[in-house]
Amino acid sequence: MEPSTCLIDGFGPLPIVRPTSVAELGELVRGAATNNEAIYPLGGRTQLGLGNPPTKPGMAVDLRGLDQVVDFPARDMTVTVQAGIAIAKLQAMLAPENLRLPIDVPRAGEATLGGILATNTSGLRRYGYGTLRDYVIGISAVNDEGHEFMAGGRVVKNVAGYDLCKLLIGSLGTLGIITQATLKLRPLAEENALITIGCAGAALEELLAQVHESRTRPVCVELLNQRAAKEIFGATQTACPDAPWSVVVGYEGNADAVNWQVQQLVKELGGSHSLDARVGEAAAGLWQSLIEWPAATQASIVLKTNQLPSDVASLCVQANAGAPQTAIRAHAGNGIIHYVCAGSLPFAECAIEFGLGTVVAVRLPIEMKSILPVWRDAPASAWLMREVKSRFDPRGLFNPGRFVDGI
Repeated sequence: MEPSTCLIDGFGPLPIVRPTSVAELGELVRGAATNNEAIYPLGGRTQLGLGNPPTKPGMAVDLRGLDQVVDFPARDMTVTVQAGIAIAKLQAMLAPENLRLPIDVPRAGEATLGGILATNTSGLRRYGYGTLRDYVIGISAVNDEGHEFMAGGRVVKNVAGYDLCKLLIGSLGTLGIITQATLKLRPLAEENALITIGCAGAALEELLAQVHESRTRPVCVELLNQRAAKEIFGATQTACPDAPWSVVVGYEGNADAVNWQVQQLVKELGGSHSLDARVGEAAAGLWQSLIEWPAATQASIVLKTNQLPSDVASLCVQANAGAPQTAIRAHAGNGIIHYVCAGSLPFAECAIEFGLGTVVAVRLPIEMKSILPVWRDAPASAWLMREVKSRFDPRGLFNPGRFVDGI
């Protein structure tokens, strides 16, 4: 039986309502506006810990009842679905047409489309395929008056109006409640492969430079310190490389192209490193483990920083030396680094030591959120973000206090 209330960062209990139509959702929003109550959208709750604690009493709105497929013209390689659909269900529906949404989502059986849009979820394949902002061509949401508004369309060549799709993606549900999206799709890969390369810290920068300058076109370049590698490889019940650092390079495409790229990268590295290549089914477990981590970790502190890709190697080596109990994993080609902190390593210490770019606490104990920011510093554009919020949600109904700078 589904619970009737929930807590968000210890705030609550909040009553849960479960609309089954957009019209019903609109009525709930109008009622909340009349009663001066806040609305906290819920999906699969896989990232409910992201954000500041709520600041206003109200209700939690479970959107999983809005999970219908609206339109699926497979030949156009697009699909329109409601936001409450689970990602695993969406991918399973696309697969018979040899299509997919190439976004890596942890806990895909629970995570919903609306949830990953609100948090702008992405994973290791973003190096080759981009993020959700590259695939959403149309979006619908309910505003603070309970009316549904739309942006974009259902065809790829649609440039009319403001690009509200990109504005809503990553807004953490603070501008409106996403109800529907139209997505561009990609064909399923015929073949895939992962190459794992063991490396010492002193040679890491050179190795990453070789991968970036390679004639091959990887879809992911992952960097793991030994602690992270043991957790990720351990989930596949296989031994990780016996080296301080592991670089995992992934390829997808037709079989001939993947096989050529594997052989080419091995040739370019010239035998200077120990390599392990996995192709097809042999790589499936490692792909999945890379997708699920760090969401699968039990650590209480998970930080994410954004850096220049050229700084990744040096920053990771520095962090590893300063806090050897921390598991470090980087999307090396994109400059995104995750620090999974064991024990009670203070957030401020971690941010100062390692966070030379934007720092976000993806996971942080509730008691620490009361004194430390989930987003380390308010950006210079915070005034503009507040202005946008005031135009979209002047009543402060949607997820109040949870976003950057308490928006």
